[in-house]
Amino acid sequence: MNINFTKYADGLVPAIVQDANTKKVLMLGFMNQAAVDTTIATQKVTFFSRSKNRLWTKGEESGNFLQYSSMAADCDQDTLLIQANPVGPVCHTGSDTCWGEENIENNTAFLKQLEQVIAQRKTAAPESSYVASLFAKGINKIAQKVGEEAVELVIESKDNNKQLFLDESADLLFHYLILLQAKGFELADVVKVLEQRHKP
Repeated sequence: MNINFTKYADGLVPAIVQDANTKKVLMLGFMNQAAVDTTIATQKVTFFSRSKNRLWTKGEESGNFLQYSSMAADCDQDTLLIQANPVGPVCHTGSDTCWGEENIENNTAFLKQLEQVIAQRKTAAPESSYVASLFAKGINKIAQKVGEEAVELVIESKDNNKQLFLDESADLLFHYLILLQAKGFELADVVKVLEQRHKP
């Protein structure tokens, strides 16, 4: 990969870091060739800090590293796009990104939260919630519910009531998440399979 470090007077190029899974833009830093080489060698995203006047690995103090996945230069070869997997919050404010969570729509965050709630209720008393009662009835009952919700979704897809279609879609997804938990998996495991199938 050719990188034009001579474009800017300080010999640094901007490096945009993007979450390798969600594609959320996480932060912006600056790199020289040594930062690029260190990033690839250590598999931890490393920048050149102008304030410290040295190489700086993101997370070296906080432990919130950016695990390196890939790197690409733009068409002018003077800006980098880095794919990484964050370990903890990225911003020093505690936010997942340097632009603040309130400005970024990330519906997958709610699904993760929902999975956590389902996992908590997996071992709860059956009478404490609907989810707990399903887990208590066993895998056959959970699988049956997924089948029932799938059929109801198919039926609603043949009509033109958008709200009922969305309601049944939500019901199916919810029960599918329960089934995944019952089998010891999460939605992320399914996404990994889809990603592997998508690779050329």
